[in-house]
Amino acid sequence: MTKIAFLGLGIMGSGMARNLIQAGFEVTVWNRTVAKAQPLVEAGATLAETPAAAASGAEVILSIVGDDHSSREVWAGPQGILAGQLKPGALAIECTTISLEWVKTLHLLLTEAGLRFIDCPVTGGRGGAEDGTLTLLIGADEEVLIAAQPVLEAISERIIHFGPPGAGTAFKLLYNMLGAAILVGLGEAIALAEKANLRMDKVVEGLTSGFTASPGVKAFAQRMVDQDHDYVNFSAHWMHKDASYALKMAADLGQAMPMSAVATQIYQLALSQGMGEKNLSVVVEALR
Repeated sequence: MTKIAFLGLGIMGSGMARNLIQAGFEVTVWNRTVAKAQPLVEAGATLAETPAAAASGAEVILSIVGDDHSSREVWAGPQGILAGQLKPGALAIECTTISLEWVKTLHLLLTEAGLRFIDCPVTGGRGGAEDGTLTLLIGADEEVLIAAQPVLEAISERIIHFGPPGAGTAFKLLYNMLGAAILVGLGEAIALAEKANLRMDKVVEGLTSGFTASPGVKAFAQRMVDQDHDYVNFSAHWMHKDASYALKMAADLGQAMPMSAVATQIYQLALSQGMGEKNLSVVVEALR
């Protein structure tokens, strides 16, 4: 039985880890807040006190935490994964959406430690994590991806391989940057429709059935109209973080992103108004 270490049991990680347990893998979990690990322990996981302890002897190590800082602590901190008794050639899979700069550094660190690295940010939200229907955005060498396939298939319905390590992260950043711009545009359209005294049920119908009817618009138009932002699929805080990483990547590569820069500023406005932990659809309130 493949031994898996899974680190990070937030909105996404808890569902992903549960699917690995249900698929029959031997799973050891770690989370900064221990109480969040208890449901997974009850489902059959073993709880580790530190990332190093979780990773010791594991054949596959997966992490999905918050940002560059938390990723560094989990992998390279004093009690991080690299401080454990690592199995040579173990698969190291980073699912956190991190900066392109850090993913390149992490690749070097883990390769030097004798691990095989995959950068594997995910899309599909809470529902995809719970149902095992995520899309995985992969940066990896081909032979490493093949080795990881059985584990990755247990948490996903689609795997897209963009190229070598770092390529998955680069795509995820531009993907979420586009998502941020779409939702800011949707929020502006809804705020303007309200000012124009339009029938909002018809506005939602129109926006979700014509040229503008992207999956994001379909998912969030009604929630924006209803001011329904409490169920968190993906928070405004994390959207702002990802957009900021994307702008840094664009600046480093010399690509102008004027619309994306404005969208990121609107998300920053939502955060400054204390709405960062609400669902990302809350950006409409900053526009209202």
